[in-house]
Amino acid sequence: MADRTETDKHNGDGSGTSESGTSGRAADRAATARRDLARELATAIRGEVSAAAADRALMTMDASNYRRVPEVVVAPRDAEDVAAALRICRARGVPVVPRGGGTSIAGQATGIGAVLDFTRHMRRIVALDPEARTAVVQPGVVLDDLRAAAAPHGLTFGPDPSTHSRCTLGGMIGNNSCGSHSVAWGTTADNVRTLDVLTYGGEAVRAGRGTDPEGRPTGLPPRLRDGVKALVDGELALLRTGYPAGLPRRISGYALDALLPEAGTDLARALTGSEGTLGVVTEAAVRLVEAPAARALAVLGYPDESAAAEAAHTLLPYRPLTVEGMAADLVGKDATGLPDGGAWLFVEAGGASRAEAAARAEELCRAARADGATGHTLVTDPAGQRALWRIREDASGTATRLPDGSEAWPGWEDCAVPPARLGPYLRDFRALLAQHGLRGTPYGHFGDGCIHVRIDFDLLTPPGIRRFREFSTDLAALVVAHGGSLSGEHGDGQARAELLPAMYGDELVGLFGRFKDLWDPAAGLNPGILVRPDRLDDNLRFAPLPKGPVPVEFGYPHDDGDFSAAVRRCVGVAKCRTEQLGPGSTDVMCPSFRATGDEQHSTRGRARLLHEMLAGEVVTDGWRSPEVRDALDLCLSCKGCRSDCPVGVDMATYKAEFLHHHYEGRIRPAAHYAMGRLPQWLRAAAPAAPVLNALARTPLAAAAKRLAGIAPEREIPALAEVTFRRWWWRRHATAGAPTGGRTVVLWPDTFTDHLSPEVGRAAVRVLEAAGLRPLLPPTAPLATRPSLPLPRLHRPGLCCGLTYVSTGQLTRARAVMRRTVEVLGPLVRPGRPLVVLEPSCAAALRTDLPELLADDPRAARLAAAVRTFAEVLEELAPDWTPPRIDRPVAGQTHCHQHAVLGDAADRRLRERAGLTGALSGGCCGLAGNFGFERGHYDVSAACAEDQLLPAVRGAAPHAEILADGFSCRTQLAQLGGRRGRHLAEVLAEALPEGTAPGREGAGGGH
Repeated sequence: MADRTETDKHNGDGSGTSESGTSGRAADRAATARRDLARELATAIRGEVSAAAADRALMTMDASNYRRVPEVVVAPRDAEDVAAALRICRARGVPVVPRGGGTSIAGQATGIGAVLDFTRHMRRIVALDPEARTAVVQPGVVLDDLRAAAAPHGLTFGPDPSTHSRCTLGGMIGNNSCGSHSVAWGTTADNVRTLDVLTYGGEAVRAGRGTDPEGRPTGLPPRLRDGVKALVDGELALLRTGYPAGLPRRISGYALDALLPEAGTDLARALTGSEGTLGVVTEAAVRLVEAPAARALAVLGYPDESAAAEAAHTLLPYRPLTVEGMAADLVGKDATGLPDGGAWLFVEAGGASRAEAAARAEELCRAARADGATGHTLVTDPAGQRALWRIREDASGTATRLPDGSEAWPGWEDCAVPPARLGPYLRDFRALLAQHGLRGTPYGHFGDGCIHVRIDFDLLTPPGIRRFREFSTDLAALVVAHGGSLSGEHGDGQARAELLPAMYGDELVGLFGRFKDLWDPAAGLNPGILVRPDRLDDNLRFAPLPKGPVPVEFGYPHDDGDFSAAVRRCVGVAKCRTEQLGPGSTDVMCPSFRATGDEQHSTRGRARLLHEMLAGEVVTDGWRSPEVRDALDLCLSCKGCRSDCPVGVDMATYKAEFLHHHYEGRIRPAAHYAMGRLPQWLRAAAPAAPVLNALARTPLAAAAKRLAGIAPEREIPALAEVTFRRWWWRRHATAGAPTGGRTVVLWPDTFTDHLSPEVGRAAVRVLEAAGLRPLLPPTAPLATRPSLPLPRLHRPGLCCGLTYVSTGQLTRARAVMRRTVEVLGPLVRPGRPLVVLEPSCAAALRTDLPELLADDPRAARLAAAVRTFAEVLEELAPDWTPPRIDRPVAGQTHCHQHAVLGDAADRRLRERAGLTGALSGGCCGLAGNFGFERGHYDVSAACAEDQLLPAVRGAAPHAEILADGFSCRTQLAQLGGRRGRHLAEVLAEALPEGTAPGREGAGGGH
């Protein structure tokens, strides 16, 4: 968040520049009040304060269907800052909303007024006592950070929602979060000991358990102490009878029954789950639990969802750590490791050793088989368990798209019923969906009777919104009929609070209002949430979006060509905000967020800004928006979100689209002309390569870098004095074209051709050794005529268009791609693939090309023909035995390969060659032009330090450093001092001499 208190005229500070007359004057007054508030706050606190459009836009939404626009965003440094902010907001009548990771599903992390963002500074683990098994944390502590701190002591924090890598303890306390292990360790309320809270009125509270000698809750100032006691004493009968029994996941409403004498007058428990409507938590003491030394995961198969739901509660007597359920309609086609069945239970058992955990899991499996399970998979190794758990954890995102691509939304995300009622409830729930013509894919915490589901509500049109309301009312009645809770995990927020009378009755809901008024008589904390709530169909985040498609360049085939629908993909689950990749993770997303820790540089943050750009209320300059431009500036276009984001947000494409419109008819940054048009410059420079290489080592290089917009810290890579294509045609002119073998077309990408021809030469040697016949376009049909003049053969400038796409020069990209399709169309066909050695070029040809040339069927055929080096060997030379190398490997899978192409064939090829070990995830940080652009060096280096450089430094001295991408190899050389090599180079070096003719060829060499 920027450290500023006002915005300049250009970005509009959200004052509504399209308004005029009375409404315009009102907007001006609102903007003035906003700036005054920000100035006063900035004077009073040590943390950051911003009223800038970008920072406000980032906070308009959470992971729900709702959108509320704040006036200012405050990042307090400590409790004193919080108190000062509350004092100023109270004096001005400005509402306050505390916010953690922004992953709430019901809308309670959105808000008007001042948003307190605890994720920037108040994220310290104050104390951790292994003996007492407690920890004291600030509200911005990320759950995984607490678990990592507790792990060396054999402890953990029990509740673990699927957002554990980015949700905060403060948010978990606000929502009373649960997670998959609640059958063993309960909800957050079960694990909170004390809470330090500030009320909107400025009162300090230490909420815990117990009473003073007069029976009043301890830790309260006199007004609250007496008021709480009087409220409880006056409503004992209602508190004892008004709450449903037998519900392990009763999250809805205020837990006022925790204040009963027989419940120990547990004020901390009563405040947990109050969604920031009663007080602002500044510190919490929480319970830690003993983590099993070993775990075993049993995945049990069942014929269908109902059978799995009926069986879930029967496993609870075996004391599992988890009983999670999901059906086949939520499992992706790439999911592996699941036993046969139409639905599955993920059941985890713990033990003091792997053998003990496995024995307990085997006992569960035997019981399940006796009770109708169709099969099981039992996994004891952590890597295998992580792979299976990822299928379940990603469900919160994958459920947002139905199998046919239709959008699905939260709103009724987490109702809960008594576990024994889950089977009948699910059947009735499915019937209710059908009655309303809706579809959804239930999954969730079957052992606790809690179901997650995203439903294909139409939240864009008035009839669809009416159906949303009608269904919500009917579902509330159904949940209550089964003895359930409207919320079983994520709280009521705006999504369900309006319907709480159906669950609790008017009298108990009225008591909630009285409790709220006692704590917050000015109604300044999170108004419209939980008590006296806004209507469930108000503040929908889709309302301000354009009503029709926006003219765009890409085809957006997965969103029916609608850019707004593409941006709507981001539902806010915030997997992109994960700060550290876990052990063994191969994920990439989101390297710029991990480098900066700034929301605007996360995939979600950028999607939020694009959403607000389309809405036009806060970000008012449309495609010319400087807020969106600045947020996208640090997007590496790594494409990691395309695969790692559970909903498939493709920020690299959105960035290219935005840059195209942003700079249309305008002067571009120098780097766009220099590196965005790199292929044409390299072709022009090829004849003078020796001279240019010499000049790059003189002081003139600094001036050239300034002129080209290149970071001064960067060395300019040396140009090949003999390009790959020139080597190829010299070789053919002297040795003749190879004969025999399956023909493959080898793509001479710009990087291989002009910067690393040794990769191309190595690939030719390996492909020929494997019995294949590589030919180069566009002269592949002329390969039998080697006497043609070299200049004509070397002249064609075919290109995948990558550098044009990454800099948003889409008109040029389309022209380049069109020519590529015209030349290659006749050459590639079924059985004759296009082999691409540079992963980023392969990804561009496989995805960007057909999406930019959506009107040309040849583009799709060409994209389908693209193969990586390892894929073509596996497909066309399955019987070829690669040379044995028998060395460990280190390095990084190219981010585009991970995101678009996949690396399964590479892993199998490495295994056959005796190259052992795994490559790291993440992005190298150079990312084509990104790391070379002026102003990007620090972030580029930080991305390299995230995964790549530590992996290489930790490698054995004799390890083979693999890096198939030119950018990755360059980053390694410039920052790591190690030479990375393409897999083709490693294999070619190990081939016996004479395996294939013409290793270097006539005139060869480097």
